[in-house]
Amino acid sequence: MQCRPVTFEYPLPTIRDVMPITFRTAVGRRIKPLLRTGWLPCRPKLPAAGESMSISNASDRIAADVDRQAMAARLTPLLYAATLFVSALLLFSIQPMFARMVLPKLGGAPAVWSVAMVFFQTVLLAGYAYAHLLNRMLSPRWAALFHLALLGVTATMLPISIAPGWGVPPSEGTALWLFGLFAVSIGLPFFTLSASAPLLQSWFSASGHRQAGNPYVLYAASNLGSFAALFAYPVVIEPFLTLKTQVAAWSIGFSLLAMLLSLVAVLTSRAAPAAVQVEAADDSARGGERLRWMALSAVPSGLVIAVTAYLTTDIAAAPFLWVVPLAIYLLTFVAVFRERPWIAHANVVRFVPFAVAPLAVSLIGGEKVFWLTMTALNLIAFALLTLMCHGELYARRPSPRRLTEFYLCTSFGGVIGGAFAGLVAPQIFNGNYEYPILIALALLCMPGMFAGGARKALGGALPWLAISAVLALVWGVSRYQPPAALELAFVIVLALLATAMLLQRQRPMRFFGLVMLSFVVTALWRPGIAPIETARSFFGVHKVAEINGGSARVLYHGTTIHGAQRLRNDDGTPVTGVPAPLTYYYFGGPFAEAINAARTARGSLDHVAVVGLGTGSLACHRKGREHWTFFEIDPEVIRIARDSARFEFLSKCAPDMPIVTGDARLTLEASTDRYDLIVLDAFSSDTIPVHLLTREAVAGYLSKLAPHGVIVAHISNRHLDLAPVVANVAQSLGLKAFLREDGSAGDLLTTLKGNARLVVLARDGADAGSVAQSWTPLPSDRSSALWTDDYSNILGAMLRRKFGG
Repeated sequence: MQCRPVTFEYPLPTIRDVMPITFRTAVGRRIKPLLRTGWLPCRPKLPAAGESMSISNASDRIAADVDRQAMAARLTPLLYAATLFVSALLLFSIQPMFARMVLPKLGGAPAVWSVAMVFFQTVLLAGYAYAHLLNRMLSPRWAALFHLALLGVTATMLPISIAPGWGVPPSEGTALWLFGLFAVSIGLPFFTLSASAPLLQSWFSASGHRQAGNPYVLYAASNLGSFAALFAYPVVIEPFLTLKTQVAAWSIGFSLLAMLLSLVAVLTSRAAPAAVQVEAADDSARGGERLRWMALSAVPSGLVIAVTAYLTTDIAAAPFLWVVPLAIYLLTFVAVFRERPWIAHANVVRFVPFAVAPLAVSLIGGEKVFWLTMTALNLIAFALLTLMCHGELYARRPSPRRLTEFYLCTSFGGVIGGAFAGLVAPQIFNGNYEYPILIALALLCMPGMFAGGARKALGGALPWLAISAVLALVWGVSRYQPPAALELAFVIVLALLATAMLLQRQRPMRFFGLVMLSFVVTALWRPGIAPIETARSFFGVHKVAEINGGSARVLYHGTTIHGAQRLRNDDGTPVTGVPAPLTYYYFGGPFAEAINAARTARGSLDHVAVVGLGTGSLACHRKGREHWTFFEIDPEVIRIARDSARFEFLSKCAPDMPIVTGDARLTLEASTDRYDLIVLDAFSSDTIPVHLLTREAVAGYLSKLAPHGVIVAHISNRHLDLAPVVANVAQSLGLKAFLREDGSAGDLLTTLKGNARLVVLARDGADAGSVAQSWTPLPSDRSSALWTDDYSNILGAMLRRKFGG
């Protein structure tokens, strides 16, 4: 059909009146895809009065307008998702980055991350409350403008840094001090970013888009950004970027977020009039449902802190290891906050008993010999329990109209769980008992747990709970501990308990009761070990116990022995006189060699500094009128070492030896003495804090070293190869380095001697004495980068230890 020119006269006719059928069909083909998105096109831009336009030109103009709106309909969810992704990426990259800044002030303790997690959850709650109030008080258009203004205020605080005026942390109230440091330094940036997720989802639900009816799917994009940040930090960011570069990159990312939010704000202001018509009012959530939201978010939130503390106590206090449980935690949101979850919820519930049963009989007590297997088991159980709780949470989500209320409740639950595990539990428990408690609470969240009523359900667990109570009473009265000869029988009992749990996995309450029984049995008894005392501080859990039938007493930090004293001779008679140092510090071992060599090279030692106290074993290496000073960060360790009823090294070898409390890098720097010998023996379970081995740290030790003094660094570690780290630091400072790896000690629990790995650092080889001839020179390692306060690579040290090279 030939089109003819048409002049539009007012009042305008309808499109149907002036358009041929072929034209309406052509435009319809362009409109239909748009209609499928749920967006209606705006009114086409018509010609002005008197303007002549052909039907074909009008068709092109209307079709172009339809194309533009179709493109907008397709790009809008992507824009929201990209903004949420960048916001979450920044939010969760600032966590390990700032924790990395703070670690040197706190000695690298795992509790730093626990307190940091509580802070992040608290500020997250504040951000969600702000988003909820903003959503209720302002229209999406004005809310977007207000949030952009807050973003501008936050930009004035960049770049991220530790707030000035926060020097040495106090010996008491460290957790509150750290909380305040986080609040002053990064409180506002974290608050602003935390509010972005609920606000963006709320604005999208008011956009009128076809997918606006379920904005919760955008939560997956947010958590995917969080997961990406936590995965990238140990694998890409920390190994390849200095801390200064990380901060600069974060500031650039914040600028990108500001641009994306500006685009979203423009889109929101245009879509605001349609928001009123999108959602019909729904019934308000009942109080009981709000409590369920809080409970289902509180348990996983507490679990992530508890499992992190449990794992990092025996591996390393570094962001690389801290972020793994948190990354799994966030990934569970991505997996279940979607229309089709990655794993069917029924399958998750079905798998839970197979992970919890072996964990229940191995979690408390026992040597973690197969640490990799135990780590994997803990992470798998944690992932399944968290998936189960978050799956139940998503199933109970409200309509989009109450989205910000839902997130506010879940965030409040997260704060409750985090505060319990990170702040309350260390004050009321002397061990990591919050971990099994939270596992038990997670099991109570299993669907069908209270089917048929609470009274009927509890009947299935009651017999096992009663047996647990009786066993606890028997232990409390008798304090009986089975001998080491019953180790095999005890393992068989635990295997039977695990089997019984799996057989009862279809009966949730019976399964729960058996899990509780397993926790009680493993907490009360461990063949061959008689616990004397368990103490907990900000820096870890310390346990004093007798082993080998009471012939020796040891100090555990986590599962690592940090000192031992022999109580009875081989013939059973009590040991008298001055105790002989054992474990790594035995006479004739590498420590004795290094100390004697330094003493011989100088003729005598005047002042000696020892970083790390343990049981005080090194005090018995002092001779004559030498002035030795210990530097120890943990007050509980000092109390145990000074208690002669526990260990006698200090009381009999050096009762007047001063002990300086605080992080050794700071307290040693404040010392006015010059030392002939500095011994670095600072541990947090099986770790050496990273900040004590950087170039700046060693340079600080050198400034306190006498002209011909030496430094002895103890680098024994099951998981990290620290020899190249020390070698590169020594080369950068012009020091000579000598390595000694002991292999003659034998089995630690049998001989009470441990194989130590030591490095001696000296300005000149002659200062090291005989060590320079008998120990192996340690050259620098070009394949490893120099560790500084601005850069370290935990992942590389772990890979070298496991695979070499």
